[in-house]
Amino acid sequence: MNALYQLGIYFYRLAAAVASLFNEKARYFHRGQKQVFGYLKQNFPVDFKVVWVHCASLGEFEQGRPLIEAIKKQHPQYKILLTFFSPSGYEIRKNYDQADFVCYLPVDTTGNVRRFLDLVNPQMAFFVKYEFWKNYMEELSSRNIPLFLVSAIFRPEQLFFKSGARANWYRNVLKSVAHFFVQNKQSAELLSKFGFTNYTITGDTRFDRVAEIAANRKDLPIVEQFKGDSQLLVVGSSWQPDEELLVAYLEQNPNVKMVFAPHEVKETNVKRLIGLVPVQSVRYTQAEKTDLATARVLIVDCIGVLSSIYRYADVAYIGGGFGVGIHNTLEAAIYNVPVLFGPIYLRFQEAVELVRRGLAFPVQTSPEVCGKLDELFGQPQTLVQIAEGCRQFMDENVGATQQILEKVFNN
Repeated sequence: MNALYQLGIYFYRLAAAVASLFNEKARYFHRGQKQVFGYLKQNFPVDFKVVWVHCASLGEFEQGRPLIEAIKKQHPQYKILLTFFSPSGYEIRKNYDQADFVCYLPVDTTGNVRRFLDLVNPQMAFFVKYEFWKNYMEELSSRNIPLFLVSAIFRPEQLFFKSGARANWYRNVLKSVAHFFVQNKQSAELLSKFGFTNYTITGDTRFDRVAEIAANRKDLPIVEQFKGDSQLLVVGSSWQPDEELLVAYLEQNPNVKMVFAPHEVKETNVKRLIGLVPVQSVRYTQAEKTDLATARVLIVDCIGVLSSIYRYADVAYIGGGFGVGIHNTLEAAIYNVPVLFGPIYLRFQEAVELVRRGLAFPVQTSPEVCGKLDELFGQPQTLVQIAEGCRQFMDENVGATQQILEKVFNN
């Protein structure tokens, strides 16, 4: 099994190099891999005390961010190294000012791992949520560098918890983890079933992140003026199937306005969305020159404002539920509004819990989404009850970051 893993890593690296000739994302990845050791040699004298935080991509970064910023504030003697595997994370957050160093994670070959750890020599490492790189994990353990898995979530269908030689081999990788900080009871029970006792149920650090965002939310006069006295549906991180599901509601309900913040803000996608909506729309970046009062749809054609836009919503819809999975529901729920999304959400613990509590609603067809929106917009008392439920849900779940820090630094 070990030889197959090493061979798989080799072919992955080779495939990425070939793909870089044709694919922009692969090109970023390939270039980053070529440059990373030069960057590390230039930036790592031997006398740094380093905490290494690794995130696969942008979503995991949002979970790791509260931890990074808390370490920076409470333990300033450490330098923070932040690594990404995906270009989607690195290219957007490479200038993140709370990390002292930001780079790609070298591909998980034995040679890369030893070279990386020789240069960085971290005091400890935090992997966020889903990252299980065998060579890194085992080499950290062999060097007595503690590895903490943060906001981890496990499910019975994962290979770790199956039977057979392959599952046993994969499960052995988990023995390199010094402590698991898991999101829920099910994850803890799965670990316990297979003999792991080094875990703590702390929940998801994203709750801390969205609470901080809400506390420092921006006032957005454009959105406030656009909404006026109308009821407002904010559609966040939308993809085409989400948008097609919602446009019929616009024609049927002239008193409701919508904000669309598409996941992809490239010009071609924004123009496609403008052509899709059947009513007057205005782009966010051009809104100051337009009569916002008469527009029915505001299209957000820039990044960095969605988390503050949710504060103006009466109801929110989160995109991605007809593809790989929904985006961040907590950014909306922190403002105490009901959340709708597509059917692919079961991998996301917070979404499952919101649905269980009657605070979020999965939908699959246009009549279904129209019916649910009619119900929510037509029953103000229901919105009040959901707001109170969201408030309680958030209050119950903030604080994971501080629990992790106390366990790691005070033991």
